[in-house]
Amino acid sequence: MELQGKIRLSVGWITLFLMGTDLFVVSPLLPFISEEYKVSSATTGWMVTVFAVTYAFSAPLLGWISDRKGRRRFIIFGLILFAISNALTAFAPSFLWLIVSRILAGLSVASITPLIYAIIGDIAPSNRRGTWLSIVVSGHLTALWAGAPVGTVLEHFLGWRSVFVVMAIVGAILAVVNFKIWKKVSDSYLTRNLLGVDLLRTLGSVSVTTIWAISMYALYVYLGAALHSENGFSSSEIALAVTFYGVGAVIGSLTSGQLTDKFGERKISKATLIFLSVTLIGLGIFFTSGDWIYFLLFIWALVGYAGFTSYQARLALEYPNERGTVMAWNNTALYMGITIGSLIGSYVISNWGYSLLPYVCSVAAIISFVLSTQKVQETKS
Repeated sequence: MELQGKIRLSVGWITLFLMGTDLFVVSPLLPFISEEYKVSSATTGWMVTVFAVTYAFSAPLLGWISDRKGRRRFIIFGLILFAISNALTAFAPSFLWLIVSRILAGLSVASITPLIYAIIGDIAPSNRRGTWLSIVVSGHLTALWAGAPVGTVLEHFLGWRSVFVVMAIVGAILAVVNFKIWKKVSDSYLTRNLLGVDLLRTLGSVSVTTIWAISMYALYVYLGAALHSENGFSSSEIALAVTFYGVGAVIGSLTSGQLTDKFGERKISKATLIFLSVTLIGLGIFFTSGDWIYFLLFIWALVGYAGFTSYQARLALEYPNERGTVMAWNNTALYMGITIGSLIGSYVISNWGYSLLPYVCSVAAIISFVLSTQKVQETKS
């Protein structure tokens, strides 16, 4: 890999690490924010909700425009808005302004994350696209087990507002860096097709990601509570379990990129969904197996996120002229899957308990595989 390629990948990785940190760090800070503004925990949770809803609705539009006007300008716009919104979060005079700041943050991340995926797909060599995408995806996933804990430590010493001040400063710096690093990227991908992609085909493609997200997050959202209820884990043991999960996610993403380049996007994306289903069944059987749970969580995340990364590469291959639009829709599908998964998980827990969740997730993985196979057949026909 030439030096310029390494620099661009590094910038993409750092940028997505920051976006992931902004997403994952809010949840552990909610109790402190709730206390500061004297509102209930449920009310404070709207910070996460408005962020996710704004992201889900704005990402497809921004991706569609980027396919016609260029990705660089929207990435820079997003990073400037990211810095402003996080500064507003840090110094919000009231809870209403705090909510406004998270709406702006959702809009900013929607113009950054999918377009970083798209621009990496644009510049990557065709025989290395899977590896390049896996590297930048690992930046987002690393924030799950590294960015959020660092933010929590920062809160302990300097208060929760300091976390958002630091992210605002880093966002402003990255705006300058991204402005320079993507300056010479060709706009040959630009399309004049005003209608863009076939919407039904696109929604069919990204529905695979929605069901995949259900298979991962219906359990993950309640993982800490499940480990405490079923295994009697302490807070430190839960933190260790999440770390194993996070490391597995990063390794799975990186490994998937290399396998994808070697064996092809379609084969790896389908194979990982089958392995994911089997792994979840094993997780259900051995969930209360003591220390073995750490290994099982590692394997679950490794297989699961290998599937996500390979499917990102597959979409980049199948939609070369509408990459920004499809990547944006895929990220919207991801957020929808997380939301639906959390609702399904809540329903299952309320009626049957935690022990059934891994099997429900396994069924979702099988459905995702079936949708993936059907999608390929339709494309060939």
